Amino acid sequence: MSASAPPVPAPADPSRDGTADAPRTPPADPARDGTAQTQSSTPARELGAPGALPAPRAERVAPGGIGSWLGPLLLRLHFWAAIVVGPFILVAALTGAAYALAPTLEQVVYADELTAPGTGPALPLADQVEAAERVVGDGGELVAVRPAPEPGDTTRVLFTGDDLIESQTRAIFVDPATAEIRGDLPVYGTSGSLPLRTTISDLHRSLGLGDVGRLYSELAASWLGVVVLAGLGLWIARRLRARGPGQARARARRDLVRPAVRATGLRRLFSWHASVGIVLTVGALFLSATGITWSQHAGDNVTALRAALSWTAPTLDTALPAESTGTAGGAAPDAADVAADPHAGHHGAAAPGVSDVDPALFDDVLAVARTVNVDTGLVEIKPPADADSAWTVTEIERSWPTQVDSTAVDGATLAVVDRTDFADHPLMAKLARWGVDTHMGTMFGLPNQLLLVVTAFGVAAMVVLGYLMWWRRGPAGGAGRLRAGRPAFAGALVRAPWQGLVAVVAVGLVVGLFLPMVGLGLVVFVVVDALATAARTRA
Repeated sequence: MSASAPPVPAPADPSRDGTADAPRTPPADPARDGTAQTQSSTPARELGAPGALPAPRAERVAPGGIGSWLGPLLLRLHFWAAIVVGPFILVAALTGAAYALAPTLEQVVYADELTAPGTGPALPLADQVEAAERVVGDGGELVAVRPAPEPGDTTRVLFTGDDLIESQTRAIFVDPATAEIRGDLPVYGTSGSLPLRTTISDLHRSLGLGDVGRLYSELAASWLGVVVLAGLGLWIARRLRARGPGQARARARRDLVRPAVRATGLRRLFSWHASVGIVLTVGALFLSATGITWSQHAGDNVTALRAALSWTAPTLDTALPAESTGTAGGAAPDAADVAADPHAGHHGAAAPGVSDVDPALFDDVLAVARTVNVDTGLVEIKPPADADSAWTVTEIERSWPTQVDSTAVDGATLAVVDRTDFADHPLMAKLARWGVDTHMGTMFGLPNQLLLVVTAFGVAAMVVLGYLMWWRRGPAGGAGRLRAGRPAFAGALVRAPWQGLVAVVAVGLVVGLFLPMVGLGLVVFVVVDALATAARTRA
């Protein structure tokens, strides 16, 4: 998603060579209402927004200064990146808005499965598990149990099953007071997403195309930050450059921080683009940074960086002592990593099932964990997969305050094997946990979700506004002619001093290596920019 949509390209006199000179016609009277004019006569001074027309010649930085090449470079980068990546950002924004509301929608769509009409005290977990096993029969192996977190909620008993996608399990929903079966649905990951949220998540993450589709979300998340930062630089430059008579200058600056609702034409579009974009900047950068951690290639780089800097959460040790004769050994592969992996709630892998588990041990193991560090209602109990490892009880509460403590318990002796506490996690691991949960809309519940929806729709609106501005800057033509606007001027890198060129290349290399999709795009951008400039120079 992008907080800054494609800017309007600056007009060029068709007889000129395309350099960033000001239009030959003088700017219009500042008192004019800014209605759309032909490309050769649209006033530059009144379009006070990122991506607006170049300022008049008198307002420019002296030739050779940093403003003579950095501003045009940012404008060119902002324009082309938003033009090319805009559709991906638009899709990511709209599907992200839907995903943000999905947890709340689940409560309505799956009310029968999630609510328990039975009254009275809860039956032992053993009874609830046995009721679920009678439904499943030989159709799957037991994976985990999530006891009802509150009165009126159902218990989820999770099994392996056929026709499930990766990371899914089959959930049998049980009324804890009566052991009545309330539903049978596939659920996804540690978040326990039901089919509606899983479908929306798949669209948001990969357009339903698997690993190939994940390149779309990585492209959108990676370039989102680039587009936003370039737009922010243009916004700052435009505000600093706003000059002219006092009233005109004040109006130009106001249009950068609040929409010019009375204006018309391009000035109105620019004002909305600038003012809404600056409000969305922090939110869009947050979504970009947290979204990158889920991406296929850049996400691996983030994981490697966190491991190298010891920014990962501690891992629960489930290995039993050598002298133990545990009845049901090791924890499933992801049980020890639920607290350590901040993305477990989004795409945590489903554990393989186990056989010959004594249902009575669920109550016993949970009771032990309650005496250690498990003190929230939303927990997951996982039996081990072999005789050499422990059971695990993990808090999976993703709202504030964060509850992801975990305990490993020997199933034979009920002795505590290990524990992890969120309070002991490194600061960066905590920030990663909070960032992921906020991105998913679970951190602060409905207010968090509504803020994400507003931000997502704002980003989508910025994309549409950007394309409208670009289109409106098309050259005047006959009725019915479809003419898009010209691109922003090229050649900024050619005008840069060697120090600036070195700095741009260095930043590009660092960003490109860490964010492969950005790196590939930057290479294409530089090559095309250089070829276009060379072609115009020869002409």
